[in-house]
Amino acid sequence: MKIKNYIFLAVLFLCFFGCSKEDLEVDPVNEFLSENFYQTDEQVFSALVAAYDPMGWTMAFGQWVSEVMFNEIRSDNANAGGDASDNDQPGWQEFDDFRNTNTNTVIQAMYRRFYIGIFRANLVLEKPEFTSAAVDRYQAEAKFLRAYYHFELFKHFGPIPVVTEVLTPEDIDLSRNTMTEVFQAIESDLLDAINILPISLSSSEAGRASKGSAQALLGKVYMYWADLKDDDVATFDKAASQLQDVVQSGIYFLEDDMASLYAFGLKNPGESVFEIQKTNLYPSDWGWFEGIEGNGMVQLCGIRGLCSEHPEYEAGWGFMMPTEGLYNFFLSDDNYRRSLSVISDADLAQDIEDAGVSGCDIVVDVTQVNPVDYTGYWQGKYLNYKAYEGNNVNGGDPNLTKDDNIYSIRYADVLLMLSECLNRGSGSDSEAMAYIDQVRERAAGPGDNAGNFRTASQLMSDEGWSLLEVIRYERRAEFAMEGDRWFDLVRSGRASADLFEGDALRQGNFADVHLWLPISLEETSVAPNLTEYPDASLFQ
Repeated sequence: MKIKNYIFLAVLFLCFFGCSKEDLEVDPVNEFLSENFYQTDEQVFSALVAAYDPMGWTMAFGQWVSEVMFNEIRSDNANAGGDASDNDQPGWQEFDDFRNTNTNTVIQAMYRRFYIGIFRANLVLEKPEFTSAAVDRYQAEAKFLRAYYHFELFKHFGPIPVVTEVLTPEDIDLSRNTMTEVFQAIESDLLDAINILPISLSSSEAGRASKGSAQALLGKVYMYWADLKDDDVATFDKAASQLQDVVQSGIYFLEDDMASLYAFGLKNPGESVFEIQKTNLYPSDWGWFEGIEGNGMVQLCGIRGLCSEHPEYEAGWGFMMPTEGLYNFFLSDDNYRRSLSVISDADLAQDIEDAGVSGCDIVVDVTQVNPVDYTGYWQGKYLNYKAYEGNNVNGGDPNLTKDDNIYSIRYADVLLMLSECLNRGSGSDSEAMAYIDQVRERAAGPGDNAGNFRTASQLMSDEGWSLLEVIRYERRAEFAMEGDRWFDLVRSGRASADLFEGDALRQGNFADVHLWLPISLEETSVAPNLTEYPDASLFQ
């Protein structure tokens, strides 16, 4: 249950081989080392902030590592996109097309990113040799973070090594834990965190873990676990109990207008149960990838080749390009929600016409766009607003300093997870439908559309769907382009080649092995017992 920390090794080796004996004997001046740190509440809090940091990395080890993009691009919602070469960011193109290899540096960077987070969380849990009320809370947050990182690793790589202690470079003899061992470790950390974390946060504490965010995450963990345990009713019931507590806390609510969730400048609304914080205050640049504190995904996923005179958006780099299948997926009376998830070239042309803008004879220059993945549609959740211009307050590269936060768990997710767990556990279907209807009513849109929606019961009747099929429709429609689709498919056993009908390359390449990403050759070569892919025997 150990893993090598590569950053630690790199620093160790640089110090050992790059210094003379005299250098090694010089005592550091005005610097903290592990031995003299963790002595005060303030120092422990600084270490906690460092443990949160990898959660927000959109770039690491020279690679773009947005988990939102990872998960949408592997699903039937989106393709990689990029420039006209069809080889922009080759690592992304590789797993988009299910050509995964154990030398893919993007996949390797994602794996390392999350284990760095675990390493830092373990420092907070292990190093302080004193107690205080503040440290108790910081360590509860560290357990939340350790659970979060382990869960993200499991969702990407399957059963992975569980790490619950600070490791040394000698601790490299790793092997995968079983699924049960991974989930039990996550469960233990989150239950401990729930007992200590505060119910509510002040505005200055935005982005930190609360009791509600820990319960919502545990509910999602239980739901995932129940699916992989062959629809285990008892585990669905455990999920429902945690999620009901979040609902009954009265702290969270759906925003009246779903569009406000994706508007420029909105941060930490009442719907946000847990949100990854981004900032424009740090002068991020290309010199230190892990130091990019803005949301690089905004530029990455912006509309490539867009006319510079568009009244609202700047051009971007055209990644995470929605499929035509996603656009056509939405029901005919779900146009408002579709318009927030997917923007068409026609929509962009209409924007220009409505604004009376001249000089845009070509709205989108498709000669700049990936010709294989281009569908005429663009994601609408992380838009490259012109309003970001001048918002780069302390310098740095403006492509990297856009301060759009990333939703990790929204209250709508809590409601739809709860409805699913009630339906698949021993709960009430009528209660499940009531939660679905809250989400559907908001999705209808504001103004004249408010209240004009089909209920879950009506959908079941009109479309001939089961309640579970309604829930699955709602999850894809509500969270399109937010990073949940692939995991929903995998946990429910619905990820298959049939999803990619019409895309001969993806459909032909997909196999069950692609449910998980491979652990890189560099990792497995130093740990002979660590396998590239999880064996079926580990799913127990």
